Amino acid sequence: MEVQTMESQPLKFALPVDSEHKATEFRLFSMAAPHMRSFHLSWISFFCCFVSTFAAPPLLPIIRDNLNLTATDIGNAGIASVTGAVFARIAMGTACDLFGPRMASASLILLTAPAVYLTSIASSPVSFLLVRFFTGFSLATFVPTQFWMSSMFSAPVIGTAYGVAGGWGNLGDCATQLIMPLVFATICYMGAVKFTAWRISFFIPALLQTLSGFAILIFGQDLPDGYFSGLQKSGNKQKDKFSKVFYNGIKNYKGWILALTYGYCFGVELTIDNIIAEYFYDRFNLKLNTAGMIAASFGLANVISRPVGGIVSDLISKRFGMRGRLWALWVVQTLGGVFCVILGQVGSLTVSIVVMFVFSVFVQTACGLTFGVVPFVSRRSLGVVSGMTGGGGNVGAVLTQLIFFKGTKYTKERGITLMGLMIICCSLPIMFIYFPQWRGMFCGPSEMVATEEDYYLSEWNSDGKEKGLHQASLKFADNSRSERGITKLNSATNAT
Repeated sequence: MEVQTMESQPLKFALPVDSEHKATEFRLFSMAAPHMRSFHLSWISFFCCFVSTFAAPPLLPIIRDNLNLTATDIGNAGIASVTGAVFARIAMGTACDLFGPRMASASLILLTAPAVYLTSIASSPVSFLLVRFFTGFSLATFVPTQFWMSSMFSAPVIGTAYGVAGGWGNLGDCATQLIMPLVFATICYMGAVKFTAWRISFFIPALLQTLSGFAILIFGQDLPDGYFSGLQKSGNKQKDKFSKVFYNGIKNYKGWILALTYGYCFGVELTIDNIIAEYFYDRFNLKLNTAGMIAASFGLANVISRPVGGIVSDLISKRFGMRGRLWALWVVQTLGGVFCVILGQVGSLTVSIVVMFVFSVFVQTACGLTFGVVPFVSRRSLGVVSGMTGGGGNVGAVLTQLIFFKGTKYTKERGITLMGLMIICCSLPIMFIYFPQWRGMFCGPSEMVATEEDYYLSEWNSDGKEKGLHQASLKFADNSRSERGITKLNSATNAT
């Protein structure tokens, strides 16, 4: 078996690969094409979109004075910034399944970049809301980012690839808290008045986003073996039907549960990005730069926390399989909710900063752990399930901001406490996720009642199988046997 695997590995790949030509190793500091090059293109482009989407919050104390924004206006704009991506993420998932992550990502990035440029001419609460709404669509690049990782990396390292790509991309919310006040201060130092300086500042994130879109078009590659379009024309990849891909994805209840739980890890992260700088600025009477630096520390945790979530998911899976991935996700996300509750209760600046940082580590680690599970929900409709889960993050952000942070119904500290309770409650449905071939949280794979092939081939009818559309699912089923856990995997190996 080992000899056959080695002989099937093409010499053109710098990394060892499996039968689908997906890399079985993750070498962070490599630029090897196509696997690691795709990784770096994906996280950098997502990073730039994050910077664009959250470029406004660090400058809100200046923008609100210039545009006469009320607390309700600011709340509505924050909600608008994450609303558009709800549906865009689902659309991006389907686009990835049908056209590939390269075209899906580059198209969205370049289509939303003009909205970032147009922020510089916003002149009223309505126009400010609109530019934030359309800029927020770019957050849907998260879906091509994650889909790209599943196209390039094998099951044993997929959680790591997901976690690092998503985590480093999410660093954009940290970077923008530092970049925008610095750019603003520099422009003011050069002689511009503050109401002009904040407008000029938006050309920086707009330019970064535009360049990242062209970089994907020029240097990106959909799959280890080439581009979606080229492989489909040559017959090496069959083209699936939109309706069947979409229906197969949305009917899978596990995707909906992951969308809910992601709504209260990533959705909470988006909410904090919109409120935290203003929260510290107003509650503790801090300077704008100081509040921005504190807010940046929340996103800074993404350097390690979300990647650690993916790495932990992979490591625990080697011993306990899918059951371990699910338990780790539930425990970490619940602890994130506990620390969120504590953050809303403390009144000391120092303690608030410490608790906020610990809270950020848990909630971002939960994001990485979530996408340690996502790739295994569906092979045929991976993009749709990824889009549903990613969209759930935005839905969670919208609902949380509408309920707790819009207007003056709750103080921000009260809203943060209630948000923590929501995190704890919305983590409970993880217990209902069940894979027939691997079981769930409370029942490990003692006796196999189904195989990986049974599960993934059930997504195809006889017509699809006759056309050979199921071949990729067969390969994925074989490469995902590690999700049984080491004990069951060893017993299955000994039996054969």
